[in-house]
Amino acid sequence: MNSTDQKKNRTEVNEIFKDKVVPEEFQVPFKKSYNTYLLDGELRTWTRKTAPVYSPLYTADKDGKLGPTDLGTLPVMGEKEAMEALDAANAAFANGTGKWATMRVKQRISCVEKFASLMSKKRDEVVNFIMWEIGKTLPDSRKEFDRTLDYIYDTIEELKELDRNSARVQLHSEVYAQIRRGPLGVVLCLGPYNYPLNETFCLLIPALIMGNTTVFKPAKYGAILITPLLEAFAEAFPKGVVNVLFGRGREVATPIMKTGRVEVLALIGNSKSANALQSHHPKKNRLRLVLGLEAKNPAIVLPDCDMDLAVEECVLGSLSYNGQRCTALKMLFVHEDIIEEFNTRYVSKIENLKFGFPWEEGVKLTPLPEPGKPKYIHDLVDDAVSKGAKVINPRGGQTNGSFVFPAVLYPVNESMDLYHEEQFGPVVPIIPFKDIQKPIDSIVNSNYGQQVSLFSKDPDTLAPLIDSLVNQVCRVNINSQCQRGPDVYPFVGRKDSAVSTLSVRAALRSFSIRTLVACKKNELNVEILNEILDENKSNFVSTNYIL
Repeated sequence: MNSTDQKKNRTEVNEIFKDKVVPEEFQVPFKKSYNTYLLDGELRTWTRKTAPVYSPLYTADKDGKLGPTDLGTLPVMGEKEAMEALDAANAAFANGTGKWATMRVKQRISCVEKFASLMSKKRDEVVNFIMWEIGKTLPDSRKEFDRTLDYIYDTIEELKELDRNSARVQLHSEVYAQIRRGPLGVVLCLGPYNYPLNETFCLLIPALIMGNTTVFKPAKYGAILITPLLEAFAEAFPKGVVNVLFGRGREVATPIMKTGRVEVLALIGNSKSANALQSHHPKKNRLRLVLGLEAKNPAIVLPDCDMDLAVEECVLGSLSYNGQRCTALKMLFVHEDIIEEFNTRYVSKIENLKFGFPWEEGVKLTPLPEPGKPKYIHDLVDDAVSKGAKVINPRGGQTNGSFVFPAVLYPVNESMDLYHEEQFGPVVPIIPFKDIQKPIDSIVNSNYGQQVSLFSKDPDTLAPLIDSLVNQVCRVNINSQCQRGPDVYPFVGRKDSAVSTLSVRAALRSFSIRTLVACKKNELNVEILNEILDENKSNFVSTNYIL
């Protein structure tokens, strides 16, 4: 496809939104003011400046004109509210002496269990908002909600196991000690728009259950879906433990960081935002970072691969949720000997993907939530085409409003922006290679180091690649797409892709620190320890066993 055809694609009106009828069960109370926020244990009503929230799903207005659906308004908060929330979180933590920080693990678990129970009752409402706010398909929206609940319960079970392993007093070199994990302090939690529930709660829940207090700002896209859960937060947790603000990160998060009264920055987003925020903290050596950042995960498709499997996994890996995942396959290196067959099969599968509204049966491609993303995608395509690539799928780049049909570009090379930038959207670069050193060099020289996918049937081919690549990325996937799960496995990255490790077990450690109480073995100390333990006088020094 030449550049003239590509530009024509952008101006064609495919009317994919026209005459779409929203089923009654998926309708939302449009143009509602979502003016409730959570501060210091109270559900408060916002009466000042608000901002409209538009859905990427186009519907007709009263005049029949199609456009982004007006979902309502959200508060636009600033420094004043940020300071109030920070004060509440600090007061609740009280330098480690607060009720939540000193509470028995079993009691904190009960609070989180209560929240999960209350949250489960909001499933349909939250799922509906996920579809409307970020355009995620109905099956994937339901999966995100259910997976989040599973994550909460898995975290509870993991903490029980961690606590059971700590429920003993050790004796070494005539010194008694009990070692447990304690909270760090106040956590500033900022989640991403592509998984506004699941990935946000993969930060928030372990931070809370370990005894920290939090200030939480939902993602720019996917904020309304948090509002049905505000009451559950207020009911399940003590005053000041969870504080939820709405607004721009620059206006809310920046002044919080400048105070230095935050012990942990927990963010899933991009490295520029993370660098900017941590630069404002006056005592960076005291700031713990839990960051999930961008990635440019490649697939390497070797000539001895199972072609059917490789194509299937590469389509899923590159275009699930329109490629808007940090774990998406964002570069496809394909060996020259098989590239013609691979491209033909890959394009055929993509051209058969169904697009439409998220609740439609079999839909795989949906509108993009970021208003500027269609133009960004087209700019990447234009740059690549101007430097020798071609759009090899007939509908590649076809646009209607917030919808962009995936563009497959071949051959892509190092001179193109698409080779280096994380596109985070429906554009797929295919890079031919003859010498395996080419994709390896690309991975070595990349700013990112999250994952890679290798496609081959030969153990002798795979083994040396595995041995090299495990020192460049943090997960090597054999004959499968890159992915996060299962949540019990570590989720981490090298270079600019992550700081700290997230998984059910690792997250509990990321949001806590090992602390111990110790004493020399003598008659007085033995008597003291026995009395504390026998009479259950301490929440920390305890041999109580959680079943």
